[in-house]
Amino acid sequence: MKLSIILVAYDMQREIPRSLEALCPSYQLGGDQLDYEVVLVDNGSPTPLAINADDYPGLRLQQLRIDDAPPSPSYAVNAGVKAASGDVICLMIDGAHLLTPGTLQWASRCFAAFDNPVVATRYFYLGPKEQPESIVEGYDQAAEDKLLAKIAWPSDGYKLFEIGTPLRNGANKITWFNRMFESNCLFLRRSLFEEIGGADERFDFPGGGFVNLDIYKQALDAEGATPIQLVGEGSFHQVHGGTTTNSSEEKRQQRLALYREQYKQIRGHSELVSDKVLNFMGHLPTKASKIHLRN
Repeated sequence: MKLSIILVAYDMQREIPRSLEALCPSYQLGGDQLDYEVVLVDNGSPTPLAINADDYPGLRLQQLRIDDAPPSPSYAVNAGVKAASGDVICLMIDGAHLLTPGTLQWASRCFAAFDNPVVATRYFYLGPKEQPESIVEGYDQAAEDKLLAKIAWPSDGYKLFEIGTPLRNGANKITWFNRMFESNCLFLRRSLFEEIGGADERFDFPGGGFVNLDIYKQALDAEGATPIQLVGEGSFHQVHGGTTTNSSEEKRQQRLALYREQYKQIRGHSELVSDKVLNFMGHLPTKASKIHLRN
């Protein structure tokens, strides 16, 4: 298969170089044997991203810049897919994420095993807690830089599990088998992405509101699609000033209420999570990856 990774960025000059490093063939297991490209979409950053492709040996990198971009990343996602050449698409709507080293390899195995898989990678935050909580307590970019230096990232990408926290979405206990409602590293066939209408540009809030959740649910619910959640691989969010992450709990809840209302207006219902039967593929590469052992 030919894979195109759509990486959307807004004002992420600190974060994107690391995101790209985690996508390099030298970092991804078996990367030299995988056929993939990265389409980096600068979604109207006030200061255009300054990325030198030569800094990422072996990575096929295409860069797009959208001037006067809408505040939502929906248009940028669609533009990135249009520019891509792959028959399989990986959507990373928030480009400030670091992947573990086996993500692309395990996703490719899913496409070898199933005709029309929708493959989701579990969402983690870098830091000691979920970032909406840790930021209030003083977690910031400087603290994050120290954590990454502590594990000597990127020498062993699986050490991200030692400094990260899984998104719980209110669950008291988190395991690899908890049902996910979104993924910031989502793989699906281009044909399926086009079948569901791409990223719906009616989701026009800054940050996209629930567009990422919507793409995931629309893809899972499509006829013939097979939902798969990866086990033992993660997508780790770098702190960067996201629309819901870096705000007080009160403001965050107000935004989420607006997002829910917009979703209801667009889809005619409030069901954000698919109830399709899930499949799982993966491994547990390290002791720290055994998230079911955490409190």
